[in-house]
Amino acid sequence: MNEVNPEIEAFFTRAKKWRGELQALRAILLDCPVTEDFKWRSPCYTFQNGNVAALWGLKEYCALAFFKGALLKDAEGLLVAPGENSRSMRKIRFSSVAEIVGMEATLKDYIHEAINVEKAGLKVKFPKDDLELPAELMSKLDEDPDLKTAFEGLTPGRRRGYILYFSQPKQSRTRVSRIEKSTPKILGGKGLHDR
Repeated sequence: MNEVNPEIEAFFTRAKKWRGELQALRAILLDCPVTEDFKWRSPCYTFQNGNVAALWGLKEYCALAFFKGALLKDAEGLLVAPGENSRSMRKIRFSSVAEIVGMEATLKDYIHEAINVEKAGLKVKFPKDDLELPAELMSKLDEDPDLKTAFEGLTPGRRRGYILYFSQPKQSRTRVSRIEKSTPKILGGKGLHDR
């Protein structure tokens, strides 16, 4: 039995719009051999300390997200990438408790498959990153060796997140501003969305 985590309880208390749906998903997850934790401001479900799934309450829907969802067979065709740049994570969207209850057996199959992926130690094989560093970032890295060392020391996913974020704006001054605002986080070894 999992111990009560106050952060998790607070998450479900704050979840006004999708509370019933998130609690239904939680009950299904806790009926599987996972440990409930709280990471990235959401309930996270692990197996032997490996991340398996997370619950998200979003504006338009709630979701059960699988960290290595790209490795799941997806026999029912339910999994979608959270964003256009998602490489590993996949999610299933929900908009009602009835929908979740009706899919309980299928969801447990997906959860057990995700646990088996973790048990087997499988890793998502990412292609070599083909993103180009924006000129403003290359210039800043050339003039600040500490920043360059810190940036190169980030995990590939964190570097990718920053490159995508810095590359989005059309105007150079906006790219420069984003780089300057993110410099303390990079020097601290943190990703774009880390606190």
